[in-house]
Amino acid sequence: MSTQINKIFLMSFIEIIGDFSYKYFAYTNKIKYLLAGFISYIGVQFFLIQSLKNSSVLYVNGIWDGMSGLLESIASIIFLGEKLTDTTQYLGLIFIIFGIVLLKSNRDETYINKQIKKHNNK
Repeated sequence: MSTQINKIFLMSFIEIIGDFSYKYFAYTNKIKYLLAGFISYIGVQFFLIQSLKNSSVLYVNGIWDGMSGLLESIASIIFLGEKLTDTTQYLGLIFIIFGIVLLKSNRDETYINKQIKKHNNK
């Protein structure tokens, strides 16, 4: 796994912690869960900034949305016992996997780095 994907994975994992903390806060009104959510989202922002240093918003956001949606769905099923209402929705999760694979394939780092440098020189 590339360093870029590792950062996006960490960002997605931390986002799950934040979302689960907010869910627990919504049901319990315990401030510790609200604070855990805030702190988690600070971590998400940190890894988002790190990811954007060497990549485009288009790529990072696409991978992040897909990875986050997939990982959080799996975590919700395993840890919270949540379920989707229709089997075609699970098919949608499978399509997310294909989307991530397609975004990752044939990625031209040289082109992306040139675009970032071009933008920074303005």
